[in-house]
Amino acid sequence: MVERSRDWIRQARRDLEAAEHQLAGGFYEWACFLAQQAAEKAVKAVFQKLGAEVFGHSVAGLLSSLPEGFKPGERLIDLAKELDKAYIPTRYPNAHPEGAPFELYTRSEAERLMSHAREVIEFCENLLSKIQER
Repeated sequence: MVERSRDWIRQARRDLEAAEHQLAGGFYEWACFLAQQAAEKAVKAVFQKLGAEVFGHSVAGLLSSLPEGFKPGERLIDLAKELDKAYIPTRYPNAHPEGAPFELYTRSEAERLMSHAREVIEFCENLLSKIQER
């Protein structure tokens, strides 16, 4: 397996940047989704650096699957669980009792999830720098 953690973390940062643009444009559902995507890719960067290939889209699940010594605390897992809730419902109307996703997501929700994603990315960047030092 080719080690591509740098590509994964760079795309994570780019997804968060795209979320900023969606937020500015009022596309809150997309900002929420991109926040989740950014966090997911950041965690996958860590697995790449460790030489492991992982599947799945749950940020909380991925963080919980990190090897001992790399796992985050409960607070970050809780933030990741909130991010995970933006994976499907932000895109599909049938994930809600009524209304299209763009009618249901708010600016404050998007800002909160983007903040969560930033924390996950920072955590992962710190791990990546430690792994490189080994």
